[in-house]
Amino acid sequence: MSERLLLTPFGPKIAKVKMPEDLVKKLNDYIDKIIEDKKKSSELDIGDKLAGNVTEEFQLENNFVQDSGWLNFLGSETAAWIKNAESKKITKFNLIKTWVVRQYQTEYNPIHTHEGHISGVGYLKVPPTFGETVQKNKLNLNGTLSFVHGSRMFLCKGQYSIVPKVGDFYFFPAYLMHSVYPFNNTDDERRSVSFNARIDDEVFNSLGN
Repeated sequence: MSERLLLTPFGPKIAKVKMPEDLVKKLNDYIDKIIEDKKKSSELDIGDKLAGNVTEEFQLENNFVQDSGWLNFLGSETAAWIKNAESKKITKFNLIKTWVVRQYQTEYNPIHTHEGHISGVGYLKVPPTFGETVQKNKLNLNGTLSFVHGSRMFLCKGQYSIVPKVGDFYFFPAYLMHSVYPFNNTDDERRSVSFNARIDDEVFNSLGN
């Protein structure tokens, strides 16, 4: 019997990691305090600069990003992702910004890309259900994150959807198109945290960009 190999040389590589539970708690506690402080949440609001049609989007403060270990998590996991994916070592991790997205039913994030070299998204709160589809026999994408690359072809779907779970974090190239579907039948919050950053130009450009 001949040897069979499944090769995947094309398309962007996405990393999935688990956020430490204490970091998830620090982020949620910090975000809850900002939400309660209307003046502060207004000062940090960046909704007009982002693509989402959601309840609230605000930037995380630099002192929290440093002191909480959030910056260290993003930098170290980015380095591990690039090394594992391409055997490249980065020496720079320049955070552009990091922010929280608070989404409720019927809200959505249209297809878009990010600035910088790399981006990521992780989940801090997820409703127990995202509701049902109108037509019961249809694939339920409610509340999912969908990545889009190229177009559907033979042996290539062109789209990859993720069901969010608390603690899951995904790293991906900033150019990768993605969107978030709306959901229904719940008053609970879908809370995520994202970032944009730049790495060494030499590493970024050496990978064909």
